[in-house]
Amino acid sequence: MKELIVHRIASALAAGTAVAFLISVGLSAAIAASSGETAPGATAVAAPLGLPAVPIPANNPMTPARIALGDKLFHDKRFSTTGEVACETCHQRDKAFTDSPLKTSEGINKATGTRNAPTVANAAYFTSMFWDGRSADLEDQAQHPFVNPVEMGLADHEPILRIVRSDPEYVSAFQAAFGKSGAAVTKTEVIQAIAAFERTLVFGDSPFDRWHYGGEEGAVSEAAARGFKVFLEDGRCVSCHAIETDHALFTDNRFHNIGVGINSIQKDVPELAGAFLAAKARGMDVDKAVLTNPRTSELGRFAITDSVDELGAFKTSTLRNIAVTAPYMHDGSIATLRDVVVHYNNGGVTTEGDPVNDFLSGGIRPLNLTDQQIDDLVAFLESLTSPAFAAAQTAPAQARIMPAGVAAAQPGSDDNE
Repeated sequence: MKELIVHRIASALAAGTAVAFLISVGLSAAIAASSGETAPGATAVAAPLGLPAVPIPANNPMTPARIALGDKLFHDKRFSTTGEVACETCHQRDKAFTDSPLKTSEGINKATGTRNAPTVANAAYFTSMFWDGRSADLEDQAQHPFVNPVEMGLADHEPILRIVRSDPEYVSAFQAAFGKSGAAVTKTEVIQAIAAFERTLVFGDSPFDRWHYGGEEGAVSEAAARGFKVFLEDGRCVSCHAIETDHALFTDNRFHNIGVGINSIQKDVPELAGAFLAAKARGMDVDKAVLTNPRTSELGRFAITDSVDELGAFKTSTLRNIAVTAPYMHDGSIATLRDVVVHYNNGGVTTEGDPVNDFLSGGIRPLNLTDQQIDDLVAFLESLTSPAFAAAQTAPAQARIMPAGVAAAQPGSDDNE
């Protein structure tokens, strides 16, 4: 099937002229260049146990005024067409900055997108944003939800600028944070402030951190300690969910096809991939396409790089606070942590015996873990919850899960997002 897709892609590129090919090469080069490394001259701030210093870009230094402004912008619902949706709507503090238990996020008028809301907690360490990595940093990411039709729904960023240039509180805040007012305040300052705030959302000091990095005996259960051994050895989880000698991000910041989503469209991938590339060459908005079209969404990282090797590949999510952010995967299709482990144990299929997709990443294969090992691995994952979110872990995971579009009262939030 890969040969067929390569042929379709070549045809699409030929039909779209050399411009499409140059777009493909340019995107790949840009993504490789934007590896997320700290810019020269940037400073770093202290971080909690288990995490490294936070990388700060040189062109967006952290200041109290800038952080406070970003916090205000992050929570302002006026930046949506309905006045009901803010960044915080899909990234709620009491849910580890997700909108759990929704499978996929809801925007204006309860419009449902195609992707599960990734956590903003510890996003300061990510080298790309969104499940498919289509933004290189927090600054670029912050601009897109405002103008996506299934998120905040604005036609452009002008309504935001009208508010921040005229609202007395914002006028004062932008002057304090950037020394700018009136027309000098642009989208750049808005997204820089939001990103500065998001870089403060750093959470470590989990039971695992206290045990593994802090040497605190008894900080984790015996089952979690056994599960860590499974994580490192038979489970091979550490291959993608990386840990270091003095810290653990629990992500390699790379993209992998793990057998979720693309299985459902596998027979249509050759035609779908070719049609997508042709539309992309004609100027299609990729950000809108992947969040509004479920089939396009399943193309994964391919939608950004045009690389056949990244069909159905999505970013390795961090495992920190994973026990409080169910459901799981880019589409929210797996309900519990145990179900996730079983999916990997089956070799990249959620139901044992189902066919494996043609584009599955090479490291995904059956693990042959025992039921005891699976339970221990789940116990280990539950030990990665930071104190700030420990209360959210007390309720059974299954009780927190519901499909997108089903409303339920969410304690501690003004929204049912």
